[in-house]
Amino acid sequence: MSAASSSRVVLVTGAARRLGREIALALAGAGWRVAVHYRGSAEDAEQTVADCAGLLAADVSQVKSAAFACDLNDEDAVRRLLPQVVAQFGRVDAVVNNASTFEFDDAASFSYAAMEKHLRSNTGAAILLAQALHTHLLARQAQQTENTERQPGCVVNLLDQKLWNPNPDFFSYTLSKAALEAANTLLAQALAPVLRVVGVAPGLTMTSHMLSAEEFAALHRLSPLGRSSTPADVAATVRFALENQSITGTTLLVDGGQHLMKFGRDFSLMGGAPLKTID
Repeated sequence: MSAASSSRVVLVTGAARRLGREIALALAGAGWRVAVHYRGSAEDAEQTVADCAGLLAADVSQVKSAAFACDLNDEDAVRRLLPQVVAQFGRVDAVVNNASTFEFDDAASFSYAAMEKHLRSNTGAAILLAQALHTHLLARQAQQTENTERQPGCVVNLLDQKLWNPNPDFFSYTLSKAALEAANTLLAQALAPVLRVVGVAPGLTMTSHMLSAEEFAALHRLSPLGRSSTPADVAATVRFALENQSITGTTLLVDGGQHLMKFGRDFSLMGGAPLKTID
């Protein structure tokens, strides 16, 4: 591992557990120093920090990993988050917006309150963190000499294959992810050349309390390739997006082709029902 690669810092939101943890560990294994964001899972966050630090070569002069609590619904707290990471690590090079609010509503139960809750945490927070990273990188560039090689920073936004294969379940969640997908384009235009912005859209990747192990396995197979995305698939794609300097303003779908099929319900609500697609 080179000194240059081991100095890179990435903030991963929602990294205490589940997919965010897998992304954090994969990036630490690739030489990134990882800032682990969490909201309420402090013990899990500290475990992720310890595991990330264990994957990096020893260097007492650098912080290898650290945890940061923040409620992404709180605008003031979100605006403080990236400067806190900079203060701890000395720099930030990338942000992975993984954390999401995912609560059920539909067209009949939709409310302003539900929409605002999802938009604040899933869309607004991601935009504010991109804004903050852009500001930080500009300040760093102002301190560099003209001959210094400048690679753009990167923001990766976790989206959802259902944006390309829509169904009306989780109405406000879907609206928030659709807005974030549009923000990819707008931010990529507005923040270049200092910052790249890339979407990663997984398919069914991890199970939940709504699905039995058998139901999850059957749904995971329901794709043209016979398998959807695994946590390792998604983490590898996030790493690719962070490290490929030519990608911006687009989304990488990692779902085994599930976006090519038509489903009448969200995966989480298909347990116990016939696994039928829309003709």
